[in-house]
Amino acid sequence: MLRLRIQVATWPRRALILTDTPRPDCSDCDGVGGIEHEYGHPETGEYDGSRWEPCHCWNETRLWTLLPLPAPPRWLRRHRTPVDPWASNEPPF
Repeated sequence: MLRLRIQVATWPRRALILTDTPRPDCSDCDGVGGIEHEYGHPETGEYDGSRWEPCHCWNETRLWTLLPLPAPPRWLRRHRTPVDPWASNEPPF
């Protein structure tokens, strides 16, 4: 049985997609969709990275494009403010 959800994909083009989700009651991955194996450097033992092993309970390549989304207008892409204009440390009175 498919467990579908709607997401926004950004590559290769912005679009709304319908995608499969991991089985929430999976005993292997606990509903995460895979198992992350972290490993250390063989000589120092320090963290050296991780490897993702997808679980058998879902297929991360199963997706369908529902609606292509337009690109943001150029004036909006050029005039990005570094600070959120709605975030403020002033009291609301």
